[in-house]
Amino acid sequence: MAENIGFGLNLKKVDKTVIAQKVERMLKMVGLEGFEKRDVTLLSGGQQQRVAIARALVNEPKVLLLDEPLGALDAKIRKQMQVELKKIQQEVGITFIYVTHDQEEALSMSDTVVVMNNGEIQQIGSPTDIYNEPENRFVASFIGESNIIEGTMIRDYLVAFDGFEFECVDKGFEDHEEIEVVLRPEDLDIVDPDQAKIRGIVRNITFKGVHYEILIETELRTYMVHTTDYAEVGREVGLKFGPEDIHVMCKMGSY
Repeated sequence: MAENIGFGLNLKKVDKTVIAQKVERMLKMVGLEGFEKRDVTLLSGGQQQRVAIARALVNEPKVLLLDEPLGALDAKIRKQMQVELKKIQQEVGITFIYVTHDQEEALSMSDTVVVMNNGEIQQIGSPTDIYNEPENRFVASFIGESNIIEGTMIRDYLVAFDGFEFECVDKGFEDHEEIEVVLRPEDLDIVDPDQAKIRGIVRNITFKGVHYEILIETELRTYMVHTTDYAEVGREVGLKFGPEDIHVMCKMGSY
């Protein structure tokens, strides 16, 4: 394994003593101390990924590109490696460009997220901004699950959709501009029908472990709700949300 990690330094004809010192440091950093003589092919998938990271970092690059580095690992090891990679990045202090199609992975590991579609940048921002303030339908659909509804921006801080007007926190649109609204499933509360403008019937409920995923059919559409509260199929309910839960974005068409 030590020869594998030091391969790039050997090509550069670095002094063997220096190579040994750098390889030892990398093994310690990736948590593989004592594995110097282990055959790489006998390591677990997670350990092999650590070796690959060490082999790249030992050359002291200014930027490290990781293209789906954890894609072949099972869920538990993948989670562990996400934590390890963040720790390693903070220790070495260089920029990691991390390519992934896993939205949760992108949000949990990044300082800055770049969402791309067909080679074009759709939005750049912090994980919080990308999730809470998507700029178009593609971003809203790609990052997390969303209820996306066509509506009209009546004026600053007032939006209309599904036949009702709602106060919101958005501004800067033209009066009566056609827009799209994002309502995240976890931002919707199920209440008694007389407590909400939007009402519907519970059509399906799925237990997801930490929450229920509930589909509520209204006259115009089906809403997805993530909640810890149980609502039996067939029950009439209302959907309640606040101004801060409504995210207005420009109407960009469907993807």
